[in-house]
Amino acid sequence: MTVPPSRTSMSTPLRIAISTCPNDTFTFHGLMSGDVPTDEVSVQFHLADVQELNEGVRDGRFDVAKVSFRAALAHSKDYWVLPVGAALGFGNGPLLLSRDEGRVPGPGDRVLGPGSATTADLLFRMFHGTSGARVEQALFSEIMPALHAGKADFGVCIHEGRFTYRQEGLFLVEDLGKRWEEETGCPLPLGGLVARKSLGVPFLERIVGWLRTSLDLALGDPEAALPTMRRYAQSLSDEVIRAHVELYVNDNTRELGAAGREALRVFAERAQLLCGSPSADPLVVFTPR
Repeated sequence: MTVPPSRTSMSTPLRIAISTCPNDTFTFHGLMSGDVPTDEVSVQFHLADVQELNEGVRDGRFDVAKVSFRAALAHSKDYWVLPVGAALGFGNGPLLLSRDEGRVPGPGDRVLGPGSATTADLLFRMFHGTSGARVEQALFSEIMPALHAGKADFGVCIHEGRFTYRQEGLFLVEDLGKRWEEETGCPLPLGGLVARKSLGVPFLERIVGWLRTSLDLALGDPEAALPTMRRYAQSLSDEVIRAHVELYVNDNTRELGAAGREALRVFAERAQLLCGSPSADPLVVFTPR
């Protein structure tokens, strides 16, 4: 889903890709609406599923993108993590759901994940990788309907689904983000914005400034951002949209801070222990001068 370029112009647009999640469209509302000027720089937005975003960074299709931190780790040689726009889970994260109450994954069970490069998939393998269950991948918005229809035994749910799974007749097995925090003492790094290192420090500083201005605009007038969030959200309920923003937009969204940086360090270590890292480069947060 591509949004036309902003009202500024430039021969080569800056390609920014984000998810359809309310926390992302809330943060980017000011930029997407044109209320935050980007001077001579033309910006082209692409909104997509998290797995498509992860693959887009892998294939070099985006200049700035919201990706799973698992994917950010894989491409840390070429991309900085930006200090703004991250989603950290404090005692919460992807939900492991079942269509049968009281069950846990076991041999032969079919589990649907939202993408092989997602943090959600990594957490399932981290905590249930020895269960003998068979993991398959699906579009995140198709996981709960597939569970409800009996096409899978378990699913790892992300985004707004955490607020609506009960309405689908599904049952919570475990909040994987809560377990992560219990075991590590750190918030869960779900996803964050990454930007090409080749854009250069001065330009990246401008981008960080635009993003913080856009976020501040939405924080100052949340209701003004609702039409943008409604346009892309999987749930049409304003209550669910607001709850999602309240859960995942916080002080660390504007600035990762020390706690966020420490969480990234621990996340990288755990990910490397579990499955190795395709990159020898650590997750490094870009710091404006």
